[in-house]
Amino acid sequence: MPSLTGKVALVTGGATKIGRGVAEVLRDEGATVVVADIDSAGLDALPADLDPQLVDIADDGQVATLIAGIVDRHGGLDVVVNLAATYLDNGAETSREDWLTGLNVNLVSAARVAELARPHLAKSGKGAIVNFASISSSAAQTGRWVYPVSKAAIVQLTRLQAIDYAGDGIRANSVSPGWTWSNVIEGVSEGNLEHADSVAAKFHMLGRLGRPEEVGRVVAFLASDAASFVTAADYAVDGGYASLGPEGREPAIPLLAP
Repeated sequence: MPSLTGKVALVTGGATKIGRGVAEVLRDEGATVVVADIDSAGLDALPADLDPQLVDIADDGQVATLIAGIVDRHGGLDVVVNLAATYLDNGAETSREDWLTGLNVNLVSAARVAELARPHLAKSGKGAIVNFASISSSAAQTGRWVYPVSKAAIVQLTRLQAIDYAGDGIRANSVSPGWTWSNVIEGVSEGNLEHADSVAAKFHMLGRLGRPEEVGRVVAFLASDAASFVTAADYAVDGGYASLGPEGREPAIPLLAP
């Protein structure tokens, strides 16, 4: 039996390439999946067996309406996946307005979506939150400030949710993907996956980009009863990126020879 049979899951940002991959894995594992996004065209392109909802997650009123609608249509809510994010970031030169927008979408909205869903996750008896952090949460990446800071904060938010929601029977975990085939990478590489893999190779032990469904399978595990004693954890889904170190994948000692 699929691991999420009978569960209802909400995926924010689910109209993105990674979001759709996650939503489809959750669906394949038996969940009823609601996808919330501000991208109406992306929502229209989703498979018919997903439940698309046009929502601005930075608006508490819209989020409350979204959650009430999920409960009305599907009978409850068991899993929240906070995947939605903005890449609005100009590094050190980022304006105050853009800082506040980025943190509002990436961090504050993840906290608010989970809190507004909390009564229903508690009623489930086996509620689960999976937040999207990133390798950017723990590595300095030149030219970007807002996104990495928000993702570092997501890791800490997850720990705080885990301890404060434990009494409600709700688990909270996060995933930290490495470079993954996404809308951003597809756009920059002009859709050339082979080229993108070759660029990512030296940064990842496995020598390539991750795929959305690979991230989705870890999310599905964390959302399932198989992870019933897992909470406050951040799972690396990064092909070894975080552990690789500056020497990369090639032998470095031979470079010492004159």
